[in-house]
Amino acid sequence: MNLFADIRAHVIDALSAMTAEGVLPDGLSFENVTVEPPRDAAHGDMATNAAMVLAKPAGVKPRDIAEALAAKLVTESRIDSAEVAGPGFLNLRLAADAWQGVVSAVLNEGTAYGRSDMGAGRKVNVEYVSANPTGPLHVGHTRGAVFGDALASLLAYAGHDVTREYYINDGGAQVDVLARSVYLRYLEALGQEVAFEDGTYPGDYLVPVGEALARDKGDAWVGQPEEVWLVELRDLATDAMMDLIRADLAALGVKMDKFFSEKSLYGTGRIEAALADLEGKGLIYQGVLEPPKGKTPEDWEPREQTLFKSTEHGDDVDRPVKKSDGSWTYFAPDIAYHFDKISRGFDALIDVFGADHGGYVKRMKAAVSALSDGQVSLDVKLTQLVRLFKNGEPFKMSKRAGNFVTLRDVVDQVGPDVTRFVMLTRKNDAPLDFDFDKVLEQSRENPVFYVQYAHARVMSVLRKAADAGIAADDAVLQAADLSGLSHEAELNVARKLAEWPRLVEIAARTNEPHRVAFYLYELAGEFHGLWNRGNDLPELRFLQEGDTATSQSKIALARAVSVVISAGLGILGVKPAQEMR
Repeated sequence: MNLFADIRAHVIDALSAMTAEGVLPDGLSFENVTVEPPRDAAHGDMATNAAMVLAKPAGVKPRDIAEALAAKLVTESRIDSAEVAGPGFLNLRLAADAWQGVVSAVLNEGTAYGRSDMGAGRKVNVEYVSANPTGPLHVGHTRGAVFGDALASLLAYAGHDVTREYYINDGGAQVDVLARSVYLRYLEALGQEVAFEDGTYPGDYLVPVGEALARDKGDAWVGQPEEVWLVELRDLATDAMMDLIRADLAALGVKMDKFFSEKSLYGTGRIEAALADLEGKGLIYQGVLEPPKGKTPEDWEPREQTLFKSTEHGDDVDRPVKKSDGSWTYFAPDIAYHFDKISRGFDALIDVFGADHGGYVKRMKAAVSALSDGQVSLDVKLTQLVRLFKNGEPFKMSKRAGNFVTLRDVVDQVGPDVTRFVMLTRKNDAPLDFDFDKVLEQSRENPVFYVQYAHARVMSVLRKAADAGIAADDAVLQAADLSGLSHEAELNVARKLAEWPRLVEIAARTNEPHRVAFYLYELAGEFHGLWNRGNDLPELRFLQEGDTATSQSKIALARAVSVVISAGLGILGVKPAQEMR
């Protein structure tokens, strides 16, 4: 059930009737007609823009349309009133039984309530994390991991066929640096004094890798030139780091469907095939780029390169794919990787990048547009920085220095559930402050506590009902008489429950899982408000002594809240709390 969709359907039926009656002309499109919560709740329960969007194409004053539409809408039993406001806005107030019906729908549909088929099985690839395999994941990767994983779950919940993917950046020079760093740890494990020069990775996480290598190779590689050990050590070190990264992701509750190696693109003809596709479309040429902004002639040496005509697909400048020395640019394998995604039959691609990749967005979109002939969309989501605080002091991190804050550091201190929820309390493109003290605080100011406390309170109601001998299993609650749920505080909870299916579709359409976290906080607020009103008004308490039927109706409302909170937390990858300690 989606009450907003149901009322919109009634609005469309009324508009169709007005067309048949000649009030509106034939041929109008109702596609942009919406029914949504009003900006000011005092104006009503729902509002429709029908009169405003149809007035111009219909050649009819918006207020005239609104008044005629209002007269038809009030014939629907669930609509108490339809009031015209301003030039033609139409505000609707719904009857109490409409909101009671929402509670009934939640209980009867259970985990299916709020699920959508809007995705229609479209295949979507969500690529996220994709950190260089040079060490454990740090807190910046944590945000991308949580965002990408929640987005994938949200899209699946909304009816898409989702693949979660990690792109292993194992084809670049950073893996050579990793291998050299492991070699130093290998020498160290054999008792030699070593010095980590700038550009190497001095973190302790490479110590076990060096020790394992020493046990396996003995002193066979001591004093040997790079050509003896570099290739083998690249693979060994990358595998060790990917094992570490997989363990980090598992600690956060993230499981990928596919890991794709960048290295697999080299020497296999896959880069050449992708560029041949672009060349066949007239989008590859030999040319010389203009100097980058801020460069003077003395800084710039023009060189002929192989260029992708990305400006024909929305980019600011054409992009090099092969250097003048014949080697590939960083962009070339990325083109080939996305060509591979397209060839796997995905209808839409989503890349989750760190904020430092902002300059990469247009060129990547251009490549996907060109490779797919505009048939496959690419949405790039940038996750901004996470600022860490503890004891009022900022935490700093430096991957190369080896003293960065890892994903595991965060999870070990506050747990995966808190980590995941907090990472979604801001929109992905806004900076996020993560205060280790505040995220464990038991107050309304801590969103994760506030939402979990609401769920735990419902569980406590169910336990108390059992102790009082009141049957409150789901089958009994589904059959409860809900007509007594009429107090404004109770209806406000039901109104918020009614928004859940609509919220899911909006969040999935915009690729914004943070909307789920925001909604859960608001739902928890309505529930806590009802709970607190019960302190002053005994008739609002969930357990009514000596009145089983009334108790069951009120418990049904609470149970509906827990169903939706559990579903929302499931999308975020958070386990609902059964009790608070």
